[in-house]
Amino acid sequence: MSVVVLSFLSPFLIILLNSFKTSDDYRAHGSLSWPAHWNWGVIEDVWQRTDFTQKLLNSVETSLGVVVIAVALALFNAYALGIGRVRWRTAFLVFFLGVNVLPQEGLVYPIYYMFKELGLYDGKLGYTILVGITYSAFGTYLLSSVYSSFPRQLIEAASLDGAGRWTILWRIVLPMSWPTLSVMCVFFFVWSWNEFLYPLVLLISNDNQTVPLGLASMQGQYTSDPTAMGAAALLGVVPMVVFFLLFQRTLTRGVTAGAVK
Repeated sequence: MSVVVLSFLSPFLIILLNSFKTSDDYRAHGSLSWPAHWNWGVIEDVWQRTDFTQKLLNSVETSLGVVVIAVALALFNAYALGIGRVRWRTAFLVFFLGVNVLPQEGLVYPIYYMFKELGLYDGKLGYTILVGITYSAFGTYLLSSVYSSFPRQLIEAASLDGAGRWTILWRIVLPMSWPTLSVMCVFFFVWSWNEFLYPLVLLISNDNQTVPLGLASMQGQYTSDPTAMGAAALLGVVPMVVFFLLFQRTLTRGVTAGAVK
């Protein structure tokens, strides 16, 4: 296990070393050497060149919006398919599963022209709605399988006490679904943060671009600065590391919920 962990962490260690080297130091000693002099100015230079503050705010804003939209739609859809008595339930689940396996490259062309016609092109709102709806398909498929084994006795008891569908959803189903919903929130946030193709096509202005696009702008066709690229990669990784450190217990509880009775 230690060997596997070190193998997994080795690229991040290389990024960390090269993020604080000068260009001359990199060319003289390569990427695996210890920095001769710690160059702290590389991080500041990359931050200013990429306008990283704006990119960071855009990524946080769009990722949180995607989480809210995707989880809300998945919750309502799964409640109808997993607990309700909807006709053609299997057909709906196959449809949502099909959305998950469709490649993004095949959807970019029609989405691009649809956004042009609707006036949503180069707007964070349209992009957030699009990605949120796309991710909700996976959430619906996941939650439907969970709700299909939901204790019917609780729902029947609540119905006998006069609870309606909305009351059952908010008072019974939702509280018992928090472990699964928390895992979905973490996954959707990370996926949205790492999205590249949709932002590349739909968010072209500098004020709307996300962190991955800002990092990609550091690489030119004929020029390349490895130390600047390492610093940019480090800036892109650190927010995700902090996010996982904050929510690792939530993720662990959600994954292991129901494993032991």
